[in-house]
Amino acid sequence: MKRARQPDLPEATISEEGGVRYLHLDTPWIQGAMRIRKPQKLELEYIQRMMAWLLLREPEALPETRCLQLGLGAAALTKFCHSELRLPTTAVELNPQVIQVCRSWFHLPEDDERLQVIQGDADRYVRDDAHIASADALCIDLYDHEAASPALDDEAFYQACWRVLDDGGAMTVNLFGREASFERSARRIAAAFGEDHVAVFKPTSDGNTIVLAWKGFEMPTREVLAQRAENLETRFALPARKWVKLLSAWKPAAAAPQPTAGSASRPAAPKPSRKKATAA
Repeated sequence: MKRARQPDLPEATISEEGGVRYLHLDTPWIQGAMRIRKPQKLELEYIQRMMAWLLLREPEALPETRCLQLGLGAAALTKFCHSELRLPTTAVELNPQVIQVCRSWFHLPEDDERLQVIQGDADRYVRDDAHIASADALCIDLYDHEAASPALDDEAFYQACWRVLDDGGAMTVNLFGREASFERSARRIAAAFGEDHVAVFKPTSDGNTIVLAWKGFEMPTREVLAQRAENLETRFALPARKWVKLLSAWKPAAAAPQPTAGSASRPAAPKPSRKKATAA
């Protein structure tokens, strides 16, 4: 177990198993992962699904997309947007240890003309009027070190996220946690974006449910989504056709998909989740 120490915040640690490096925050719960031989690959299934905003982006508009991530994790999304998609990318992370560990152990590059990693509070960032309409693709993955529930999850936060998105923009949110209510969180997102501007994936086997929300346009037809998915698989090796099959409009009902907590130990072949893991 390798450690980076910083007072007053959860300690960032890493473990390795089966050719995969994992990020933890002072607990066995996985906060991110990277396949060591393929550092740009999106290793975790739920992280792959957080790129589903690509389905809602017109191909000709993709080169102009401005990406924003709230919560760095192991920097998988940030690296993919910056290095693979080659898009202007900003990431906001509260814990400076996480940024340090990502740069030392997870191949996060230094800032450049297309990359800015900000050590700061995500809530303050999205509420800052200077950031209104500053992003086209917003990915939110904010959890405490115990992965119990979203660190930011009230309606005012999602309204601020709506303001940060430009018209034509889209947001993905990871909802996972032993104490979190998926339905409550989804209702808050719908209150900010509109019920007809929210869709959900079926939960992963480990309980991560990705919510997709969009601003200023209607959901493309299934035919258009299928065409875009095929293009995304060809260009970026993302399982986008599977996304189309697993995505459905959100409806405010008790029967909406409910994420379940992961088990208390990581299997020999780790599954993508925030489930607990035994440090190597």
